[in-house]
Amino acid sequence: MSKNSVVEIREAALPNDIDFIRQLWTDYLTWGNDNMQKLYGVHPHNPKEAVEQDVKMIDKFLPPNGRLMLAFIDKNACGIGCLKMINEETGEIKRMYVTPSFRNIGAGRAILQSLLDAAKETGYRKVRLDSPKFMEAAHSLYRSFGFKNISAYPEVEIPEEFRKYLLFMELDLS
Repeated sequence: MSKNSVVEIREAALPNDIDFIRQLWTDYLTWGNDNMQKLYGVHPHNPKEAVEQDVKMIDKFLPPNGRLMLAFIDKNACGIGCLKMINEETGEIKRMYVTPSFRNIGAGRAILQSLLDAAKETGYRKVRLDSPKFMEAAHSLYRSFGFKNISAYPEVEIPEEFRKYLLFMELDLS
């Protein structure tokens, strides 16, 4: 990666990008699971099983109600972020991740901006997300866009026993 590398954000093209998607989701969930185990002594899920479940239900992350965005630097897939519908007025950001060696160069910010633009295009008035408490850099990024902490929302996919290890956030888009 050169000093002048540019982050390219684009919607995933299926089926061509499925290997990138699988790899980035697996990396994210493995990293998250390992940190949850190390910090809190819990193991929320099996990353490979969770990825396969998401691949089976990938349509929820595709237009018209969702988006699946990929980040590339020098043609290397380095990040991912997804948007899905909670209801007609609310979208949810899921699986936002940047490969550690590509952090701090704007990829996460670019992915988030593309997801928020897609949420507005879709007509969502709010966007919500959940994020493990240890992901402090991500929380700073979200707050820089105006996200505020909220209580766990009814549609959250996280099982009750793991919610105490997460932050829940919302951004008003209206």
